[in-house]
Amino acid sequence: MSDLELTPPPAAPGDGRSDQPPQDAPPPGPADAGFWDALRTAAQEALQIVVPALVLALIVHLFLAQATIVFGQSMEPNLHPNERLIVDKLSYRMRAPERGDIVVVDLPMMEEMLVKRIVALPGEQVEIRRGVVYVNGAPIEEPFPHDTIEYDMPRLTLGPLSYFVLGDNRGNSNDSRSFGPITRDQIMGRVWLRYWPFDHATLF
Repeated sequence: MSDLELTPPPAAPGDGRSDQPPQDAPPPGPADAGFWDALRTAAQEALQIVVPALVLALIVHLFLAQATIVFGQSMEPNLHPNERLIVDKLSYRMRAPERGDIVVVDLPMMEEMLVKRIVALPGEQVEIRRGVVYVNGAPIEEPFPHDTIEYDMPRLTLGPLSYFVLGDNRGNSNDSRSFGPITRDQIMGRVWLRYWPFDHATLF
């Protein structure tokens, strides 16, 4: 008897048999590559948006404007505790601070920045008689509401780049009467907008 080589019959179409061995999972295909490409593109686009936005926000904060909050009652009745303000940092790069401006002051001995009003400018003589502010011997106009408690302060001559600031609530304010004149570099900016609470929003 001769040896016979037996071969399996060819698979019929649709019978489920295949000449290839089964595999646990198919190798990554075009669909998977497309997913990672899309993810990479989305990440790049997000960086292109987020990074410039952060840089712009930093520039605005350092050079143009910043938000701050009112602490204490020294500016009542015009500003109240916990009101939110926008401080304009750009104006004073183009002009000097002016009398009547409400400014934010950063003093090294204070933990918090102060909100005060400028009443006297560099080189001027300022004094207070019975609660009235005199500059160069004449009373200044103060058309805004403010405390007129009677008190006196002897005449003081301001040096170059020095400013005299007061709180509007003069009977309850820590200002130039106690810590002296401030210098130009201690003025962070001018109060431009009260934005909170919304029903008291005000441009200054």
